[in-house]
Amino acid sequence: MESNPLASSTLSPDDLKALRRAKYELESPALTMKLAGIVGAPVEKLMARIPTFAHEKVSDATQLALRKCLQLALRTLGRSNVAGLSAPSPDKPSNLLHKFAVATTGAAGGAFGLFALPVELPVTTTLMFRSICDIARSEGEDLSSVETQLQCLTVLGMGSASKADDDADLGYFIARGALAQAVSKASSEIASKGFATHGSAALLRLVNTIAARFSVQVSEQVAAKSIPAIGAVLGAMVNTVFIDHFQQVAHGHFTVRRLERQYGTDAVEAAYQTIDIALDR
Repeated sequence: MESNPLASSTLSPDDLKALRRAKYELESPALTMKLAGIVGAPVEKLMARIPTFAHEKVSDATQLALRKCLQLALRTLGRSNVAGLSAPSPDKPSNLLHKFAVATTGAAGGAFGLFALPVELPVTTTLMFRSICDIARSEGEDLSSVETQLQCLTVLGMGSASKADDDADLGYFIARGALAQAVSKASSEIASKGFATHGSAALLRLVNTIAARFSVQVSEQVAAKSIPAIGAVLGAMVNTVFIDHFQQVAHGHFTVRRLERQYGTDAVEAAYQTIDIALDR
């Protein structure tokens, strides 16, 4: 339902349809619900059984994974082939290829359990980051841009719809705004000091901000894999749901950014707020 037709009239029918799809992708059911459907048990209960040392492992592995993604981004900035991807193009992203790759790492995680996390998560997260970059490219983003690369990284911090996330009930634009200042400062620092700023204060703050949010989803993923004798097959399924969740968020986020470049931020946000995705379910 659109209570204010004037706000959405500036967008063409096709673009309004794209925005509706983006809102659904950004505010679709939480990852916990999707994982529960795979493992057949409430993820919250599974998380309660995880020992304290496991949460510490998740935190450490999340930080390492995000730092590796950041290093990948900074190493490839300014090149014509960023993160192994081509220049901006309307070609569809290779979502299925990345899902297959992440499912493979999930099979290993399912077979070896929590002990595989320090090895598996950085690989899985890097593959997800490449997929997010691919989606950004398909929506017209310039992957040689510092700001675009950092936007790709922040997608990993936008996938939370958990009670542990203070911004969960406030909508996409509030969650995005919570990350915007950190992205702006990190972008400015790289622009002024060059690409060799891996340990800069602004970048570390950005990584810490994203990690605090991303670790919620990682914990849910670990909990889903904590079922005894989960095995390689279910481990692969859990990882497939995991990357699919973030691919949806990426599609929604970069669709909104594409429309903002065309119509302006205010017009797109106004139209976004009028869309009631509950009517589409």
